[in-house]
Amino acid sequence: MKKGMPAIILLLFIGLIFLATGVLTAAEFPEKIVIDNKGYKKDQKEPVNFNHLKHIKDYKAVCTDCHHEYIDGKNIWKGGDAVKTCVSCHDPEKTQEKVLKLQTAFHNNCKDCHKKSGKDTAPSTKCNDCHSKE
Repeated sequence: MKKGMPAIILLLFIGLIFLATGVLTAAEFPEKIVIDNKGYKKDQKEPVNFNHLKHIKDYKAVCTDCHHEYIDGKNIWKGGDAVKTCVSCHDPEKTQEKVLKLQTAFHNNCKDCHKKSGKDTAPSTKCNDCHSKE
């Protein structure tokens, strides 16, 4: 065996591990989702086309920025846990004790995160930037 061959094999193996990890990580969540208005009596705005991948890669968002399951005021949800639909806990029409209505939950979470970013791209007053017909 040539002198540098073990090093080349090791580098190829490490490269394959990184490639496999990236593929598995990307497969764990859909790249894009549509946050729609199902469940509301009246559809007031267009759905939001949310890009998971862009928020994770470009904005360094983590899963628990959005996904949660609270017990005694603590978010016990962690990556790899089942993802419930938001509407399964956040009713779009009824106010529930300690649980925000769906639209309020979305707006608070999205607006707060964008405001914390300190960038002028925060959609806090630009509804059609997120609720577009695209």
